[in-house]
Amino acid sequence: MAKRVRVLMAKVGWDTHDIGAKFITKALRDDGMEVIYTGIRHTIDEIVQSAIQEDVDVIGVSIIQGNPMGIMTKLMDKLKEKKVEKNFMVLCGGLIPKADIPVMKAMGVKECFLPQTRWEDVPVYIRKNLPVKQ
Repeated sequence: MAKRVRVLMAKVGWDTHDIGAKFITKALRDDGMEVIYTGIRHTIDEIVQSAIQEDVDVIGVSIIQGNPMGIMTKLMDKLKEKKVEKNFMVLCGGLIPKADIPVMKAMGVKECFLPQTRWEDVPVYIRKNLPVKQ
């Protein structure tokens, strides 16, 4: 039996707009993935610690307000600091400026999903692109 894909879905800082994160959480669960939704108002340190403790495959960050580039830079820096950046597929979604997407991908974010993304495309993307852990 194949191991279930485990996803940590997170909201950072004071961003309390979590409807999109909840929709994606449901879509991933409906697809058979195990999703740990952290809820709102978490720090980067808390998210990284939770991802490590929960031994997830994917970290998904929903960003509707704030500084997406700053948030994702801090997340990727913290993963590198902990030497676990290769342990997770990192995804973000929400209101991400299109000009930021290539920069985020260059620093290790696997994909950025914008508001027009169909929710059912996210689990398909994960299954197609998630490396198999040894």
